[in-house]
Amino acid sequence: MKQYDAYLFDLDGTIYRGSRVIPEALRFVRYLKQESIPFLYVTNNSSLPPERVAERLTAMGLPTQAQDVYTSSMATAAFLKQQLAPAAPLYVIGETGLITALEQAGFTFAEDQPQAVVVGIDRTFNYDKLAVASRAIRSGALFVATNGDAALPTENGLVPGNGSLVAAVRVASGAQPIVVGKPNRWIIDFALQHLGAERERTLLVGDNLHTDIEAAANSGLDSLLVLTGYSTAADVEQHPVKPTYLADNLWEWHKHAQSIR
Repeated sequence: MKQYDAYLFDLDGTIYRGSRVIPEALRFVRYLKQESIPFLYVTNNSSLPPERVAERLTAMGLPTQAQDVYTSSMATAAFLKQQLAPAAPLYVIGETGLITALEQAGFTFAEDQPQAVVVGIDRTFNYDKLAVASRAIRSGALFVATNGDAALPTENGLVPGNGSLVAAVRVASGAQPIVVGKPNRWIIDFALQHLGAERERTLLVGDNLHTDIEAAANSGLDSLLVLTGYSTAADVEQHPVKPTYLADNLWEWHKHAQSIR
C-alpha cells in the first residue's frame, strides 16, 4: 500500500451524513491535522461559497477554514478563465456560491449576447431562465455546467439536482454541456493546483462510485471508496470502474494502512 502525501475528500457520505459528522472521518481528519498532512474537501455543491461550507463543517464539530474547501463553482470559474477573455459577459443560472466565484474571477453578467451560459443548482429556476439560456446557446454561447448530479439526497428523500436543470437547458438548446465537476477531471485538476499536491502522491476519498471513484480514474489518482454513504460493496462488483481501496470507513482504512507498513 502506498503512502500518500495529500488527500482530496468528498463531503456528503464521506465526511458527514445529513447534519452529523461521521466519527471515523473526524478522527482521520484530526490525525491529518496533527501530522500536518495537506488535504482539501472537494464538492460538487455549487450553491455555497467555501466560507459557508467551512462554517457548516465547523458547526458539526470539524473546525474548517475556507481554504480547506474547493467547490464546483470555484472550478467552473477557473475553467472559464482558461476559455474566455477577462471580464467576459456570462449568463448565469445559479445561487450565491456560483455567482460569487464568477464575480471574484472578474466576469460580468448579461442576458444579451453572453459568451457563455453557466448552469449551477438554482432553486428559483423557471421558464424565463430556460428561455434566455437556450437562446444564448443557440446563438453561439459556450454551455458550461458546474456538475451533472441528477438528484440530491435530503432528509425527505431525493430532490432534483443540477443535472436536472442542465438536462432541461440541453434539450431546449440542442447542445451538449461541458461539465466541470466530478466525475470529470477539471475539478480534480484545479483542486490539485489549489492544494499544491502531486497527482501520484494524492488519494481521493469518496462514497460514490459514479462521481468520486470515476473522477479519480479520469484524473489519474488512486482512490478509496468508503462504505459510509451512497455506494455499497455489492455495487463495486457491478461497477466497471473499481476503487484502488475499499473500506468500511476512513479510520479502518488508516489502521489497515498503518499495520502493513
